Amino acid sequence: MVERAVPARVAAAERVAAERGFGKSCIPEVGRLLRTVAAAKPDGVIAESGTGAGVGTAWLHSGLGPDARLFTVERDEELARRAAGVFADDERVSVLTGDWRLLEVHAPFDLFFCDGGGKRDDPQGVVDLLAPGGVLILDDFTPSRHWPPRFEGEVDELRLLYLTHPALDATEVLTTPTSSVIVAARRHRGSRTGRPWPSGTATGRSAGQPVERGAIDPSRRGTSGTVAATGVGGR
Repeated sequence: MVERAVPARVAAAERVAAERGFGKSCIPEVGRLLRTVAAAKPDGVIAESGTGAGVGTAWLHSGLGPDARLFTVERDEELARRAAGVFADDERVSVLTGDWRLLEVHAPFDLFFCDGGGKRDDPQGVVDLLAPGGVLILDDFTPSRHWPPRFEGEVDELRLLYLTHPALDATEVLTTPTSSVIVAARRHRGSRTGRPWPSGTATGRSAGQPVERGAIDPSRRGTSGTVAATGVGGR
């Protein structure tokens, strides 16, 4: 059986992961989903929390439009440095080093692959970074035949939160027989549900009020289109 080819940068990032002994990269099935959604946002602003070795970043990059921007953040300095090297020749890609909240200055996002910080510790903060109509992708779930969804015999409260969040239209998509992702779109105000959005967030904004998209601080720009910042958190 012939395996489907992967983009060259994905292969390069996979080599970085192997060299660093990093085993948490996204699987190809998730990667192809990332590429597809990124391609649907040709001039969008795209974000990723948890760069790792850059495999998911590379899949997002493979669908990146000529006028799109991609911001990704990783708390491990060496991983971030190696991942940045994969995209050193493309100024559309900025690799941040530090806490996932470094992404806030670049929001709102048309696509947010949340694979690191924020996913578990600040779901509302994650939702707040989406533009109206923005797509959120969360992976590493185990399929459940039950409602509410269950994991290891207990209700999966995190999954339930995203699937029923009043600001999102969300569904769970099977990627392999043993893994699934949540794909969600942020509703516009006055959507058909008429349900109010939660007020008050960890970032000091009202839900439904995305942060203003900001420009990159030139003092933080590194070489070859990357951005360096220090902090903690992230993956």
